[in-house]
Amino acid sequence: MAVVETERHGQVFVVRMNRPERLNALNHEMRTMLSEAWNEFRHDDGLEVAIFTGSGRGFCAGEDMKESLADGAPGGRRPAKADPFMDGTLEKPVIAAVNGFAMGGGFMLVERTDLRVAVRNTLFEVSEAKRWLLGGYNHGHIANLPYPIAMEMALGFRFTSERFYEIGFVNRLVEPDELMPTAMSMAEHLLTLPPASRVNTVHMMRLMRPRVTEDYEDLAKKLHDHGDKGDLMESRAAFADKRKPEFKGWHDPQDRYRLPTLDAT
Repeated sequence: MAVVETERHGQVFVVRMNRPERLNALNHEMRTMLSEAWNEFRHDDGLEVAIFTGSGRGFCAGEDMKESLADGAPGGRRPAKADPFMDGTLEKPVIAAVNGFAMGGGFMLVERTDLRVAVRNTLFEVSEAKRWLLGGYNHGHIANLPYPIAMEMALGFRFTSERFYEIGFVNRLVEPDELMPTAMSMAEHLLTLPPASRVNTVHMMRLMRPRVTEDYEDLAKKLHDHGDKGDLMESRAAFADKRKPEFKGWHDPQDRYRLPTLDAT
């Protein structure tokens, strides 16, 4: 079976991640097929709204660390073709139908959608801090959630869909059998709007969101170089081996007091 399946329901395009045995973890094949699906959606004038979901118990467990460990490519190899959903050039609205776990990169995928429907008792987590990566700063949740909530996410605390509904990150909270009908109902509402109004409103709302600037992206690169890079692969090896990781932290213990800042050269 294909690791990404698509369906057409009139002007609604359903994109479904389909590696249920791996909780839809993102490997190179899935990334490539998602890129193809989003390009198909973007360039087909007969499609206006997308619903993004997963098969099985999880929406997406994030990076497939076994594959990235084997490839020596932390974060996973990227597809050759640009992905308009990931690079922010997709003009059409996307609704997340979160059927289960959304961890690490899975949370990032949800965060990039415009509207979100989630099954009750779904767990969300940003896992980067556990793997010696900055905890999702570039996903936007630092800028788009209240600071203490964003800090919890960045430091690897888990959230339920109920809590995310309370703070406004999730639009609808539903039972499993209501997930796709609710997402489809939202899509059908969007289709009642004048096309230019729908597209322009989504575009304006996206631009109004706070976003991470290049200064912070440059700082993140410096911070990644600040610690022992061996900890990055150690975290993945420990995960794959189901053991406790042995982190080094810094090459020089005094480096913890020499943190780069936005003003650092």
